[in-house]
Amino acid sequence: MSFQAVVLAGGKGTRLQPFTHVLPKPLLPIDQRPILDVVLSSLARDGCSRATIAVGHLGHMIELYCGSGDRWGLELNYFREQTPLGTVGALAQIQTLPDGPFVVINGDVLSDLSFGSLLDGHAASRAELTIATFSRTVRDELGILERDAENRLTAYHEKPEHQYLVSMGIYVLDRSVIDLIPTGEAMDFPALVQALLDAGRPVYSHTHSGYWLDLGRPDDFARANNEFAEIHPRLGV
Repeated sequence: MSFQAVVLAGGKGTRLQPFTHVLPKPLLPIDQRPILDVVLSSLARDGCSRATIAVGHLGHMIELYCGSGDRWGLELNYFREQTPLGTVGALAQIQTLPDGPFVVINGDVLSDLSFGSLLDGHAASRAELTIATFSRTVRDELGILERDAENRLTAYHEKPEHQYLVSMGIYVLDRSVIDLIPTGEAMDFPALVQALLDAGRPVYSHTHSGYWLDLGRPDDFARANNEFAEIHPRLGV
């Protein structure tokens, strides 16, 4: 399978300051490898032939590091945000998008997701947008009480756990979705998803049960460095 991708790498990474004062977040190291190296290697592993990297904050450093993409066997080009456009605003201005479905991925995601399976699921669903999703368990730190209208206690749950289906920051889009993104204006993925739902256009969820971390928070960034040696063989990069 051959496919194209857009890598979103224009954010300021404010939650990882002060590190992101001197390096853009996608170039922060995971076990001495920039996050973006792992992302691009994963795309190339599964057959990506061409990718556009949307850059903003310290984008020149990303361009210097990635160059033409030869080291990954990719053809790379760049979209330079002059003003912040949110997580999908850039897509309305990228001229090199393919006519068929393409992958969009955040530049700070660490996962062993199969892009081939993601694209196959998208094709089978006939959706216009497929969101790669992950089941995450969150534990409350306090006891949770339930009561009725007269304030009588009806239940007590000690530090209950809740399961949520969360977005992995990896998507497949049909070209038809772009007409919902206003050119030159900022737009985030939740707004695009809601616009599709409001219009009655199909959105599909592809659930991944392997490994995934969003490296936007300091604790997840530290966890990725601690776990990388163990999960590296599963990534195949």
